Amino acid sequence: MSVEGTSVGLDVHALLVVGCAIEAETGRVQRRRLCPDPGEILGWVNALEPPVRVVYEAGPTGFGLYRALTAAGIETVVVAPSKLQRPSGDRVKTDFRDALHLARLLRLGEVVAVRVPSVTQEAARDLVRAREDARIDLMRHRHRLSKLLLRQGIVYSGGSAWTAIHESWLRAQHFDQPALQAAYDNDYEAMMVAKTRRDRLDSAIAELAAHCEYTPIVHRLGCLRGISTLTGFALAVEIGDWHRFTGNTIGSYLGLVPSERSSGVSRVQGSITKTGNGHARRLLVESAWHHRKPYGHPGRAMAARWALASPAARARGHAGNHRLLHQWELLICAGWLPQDDCSAGTVPRL
Repeated sequence: MSVEGTSVGLDVHALLVVGCAIEAETGRVQRRRLCPDPGEILGWVNALEPPVRVVYEAGPTGFGLYRALTAAGIETVVVAPSKLQRPSGDRVKTDFRDALHLARLLRLGEVVAVRVPSVTQEAARDLVRAREDARIDLMRHRHRLSKLLLRQGIVYSGGSAWTAIHESWLRAQHFDQPALQAAYDNDYEAMMVAKTRRDRLDSAIAELAAHCEYTPIVHRLGCLRGISTLTGFALAVEIGDWHRFTGNTIGSYLGLVPSERSSGVSRVQGSITKTGNGHARRLLVESAWHHRKPYGHPGRAMAARWALASPAARARGHAGNHRLLHQWELLICAGWLPQDDCSAGTVPRL
């Protein structure tokens, strides 16, 4: 299916943009090297045979070019790189060939567009991803500190780690060797700085989640076990428009469905695909572990979250908590988890 006007493919880099335009009537190809300035790109696009459609790949340069072209009335598509069709025998890759390939796919209607977030959604997404980076940094610093102590034969046995009591125990550690003491002080200080960063971002997220367009979604998600304000807000901004999905399609979008290689009468399924948004997938997996524990009525923390949601959301969350617990019991009794965790005679085997 061809389109009228001109199809433009842009290969966008930080310091250079390469464009290829294909005219629908004549098939003539125009090439141009451009600066990554939306004004210069818009000037070249406006000089082409209208109507003009533009396509480029999603990448680290963000969506500023999309917003600039769309604001000027140019139909623009941002495509998912993983969904592009590429010839298996093509061994030559240049910026011009990539731009021309994009223009041809756009002309044929063979591109899969990504959903471009709004400016506010992208800002909120950057906030939750900054918190994720702080969490990873904190985990690494904690591992370094604990492994330094382990090499010295020092192991904490006073209960749960990384609590206030544990931090007091860490502050009380001293070493005779000045070099070892300096290394320990450096790791401890780095750990405390990372913890302060994480806590500061937690406060910023909690404040934003309480008064924004995603607040109703966060309150509804909070009716499920394992989803607090931080997790609910992160899922809301990472997924965006929930109406795009159903209960079956959202698992595929987040890479939580099994991979498959089937042909003829043979069907082979493997591990989950792990495609899509890795941050949202990790949050859902961690939340799922909370449903392994017995469930009767909401505890104090969940009751506080339920008070912010509507009666319909509370009822659906209560039913969902029971259903997810039952799924855990089915997996346990089917042999996927230790049999000791299964209450004999209460759950049918798969």
